[in-house]
Amino acid sequence: MSNGSQRSLFRRGSWPEARRIAEVLRQETIGGALLLAAAVIALVWANSPWASAYEALRDWKVGPASLHLDLSLATWAADGLLAIFFFVAGLELKREFVAGDLRDPRRAAVPVAAAVGGVIVPALIYVAVNLSAGDGALRGWAIPTATDIAFALAVLAVVGRFLPAALRTFLLTLAVVDDLLAILIIALFYTAQLSVLPLLGALVPLAVFGVLVQRRVRSWWLLLPLAVATWVLMHESGVHATVAGVLLAFTVPVVRSDRAGGPDAGPGLAEHFEHRFRPLSSGFAVPVFALLSAGVTIGGLSGLGASLTDSVAIGIVAGLVLGKTVGITAATWLVARFTRANLDEGLSWTDVIGLAMLGGVGFTVSLLIGELSFGAGTDREEHMKVAVLTGSLAAALLASVVLRLRNRVYRRIHDAEQLDADRDGIPDVYETDAGRER
Repeated sequence: MSNGSQRSLFRRGSWPEARRIAEVLRQETIGGALLLAAAVIALVWANSPWASAYEALRDWKVGPASLHLDLSLATWAADGLLAIFFFVAGLELKREFVAGDLRDPRRAAVPVAAAVGGVIVPALIYVAVNLSAGDGALRGWAIPTATDIAFALAVLAVVGRFLPAALRTFLLTLAVVDDLLAILIIALFYTAQLSVLPLLGALVPLAVFGVLVQRRVRSWWLLLPLAVATWVLMHESGVHATVAGVLLAFTVPVVRSDRAGGPDAGPGLAEHFEHRFRPLSSGFAVPVFALLSAGVTIGGLSGLGASLTDSVAIGIVAGLVLGKTVGITAATWLVARFTRANLDEGLSWTDVIGLAMLGGVGFTVSLLIGELSFGAGTDREEHMKVAVLTGSLAAALLASVVLRLRNRVYRRIHDAEQLDADRDGIPDVYETDAGRER
């Protein structure tokens, strides 16, 4: 039970933030459904009599060879389309910490610590399983550290409709911070060869892009060529090109300019770009990546068994299902323990465990890191894909059971209290005694 003199975890945020999170959830739910559909199509196609056509599609090369961009469609999806995904994630992260409820360091500490715990523990479990495996198995240590935003939020939207908004915000922020950690891991540990000149060259269009957006320039014919140039040079440097998406996002201003008409002039540029690019990311970029990456030849039950007995697969599944649950829950508990904070009134540690389980839905970023770890077309990559799909599905099912039970509790509370909105459209719980938003 929380009180006025004691800090509480997952306390209710402001009404504008709750409204924004609800809008994000609606869009990501659709994206998650498309992502799941694309993954199912890829699996069925790769195990059908037309599997050769699927492989031909993945390996079909397009692009100018003079710029070293004659890439396969699978590579274009991983390097190009996922740059859009990470651009949106970067915008979301910056907005949360600059203008969202998480600009308060005390409130931000919980999801950040949970994300860090959700990276460290799965990695340690994977390393423990594969410590004596040899044959480059340890290169995949980062595969189970990822959380898929679209997939996780889609599951939450289906099974946790009545969960408190603070829990939804926690999962969204945790997943976004997790993506930032993933892109740092990719940049630091999965850059095989670094070309300094292209990397320095990428800073030029990036800086020009930053100057223009800081001046609130929205003209696509100016910004898009600069973004593409940054991506091309980053790709040429040897650093994974998706890093360009995050760097570009971090240059975009969040706070509205006074010259643009003050705080009531409309959304800031980061929010404007997020509204424009989130549908493209969740509705096209991520599903297409899933379509071109999730197809794996299982080979029946015997083939599935062989894949899942590989130490790499065991480490991935254990990391996603067990490591994420333990890491996120333990980190959240440690924050509560050392700050002497309690869960907000009405919440339970079962809620935290359910969300931690949901963090084990790795999928998109896990597949990306897996391809970087073992290379395309290898047996180990096939085992990795089976493990990521199995671990993500198991995490989603386990989380669904726990959160479904908690959702029934919150639904009864919701029906009993009937927290209807007033004429101003703002629910009573988000208003102060004076009728103003918190």
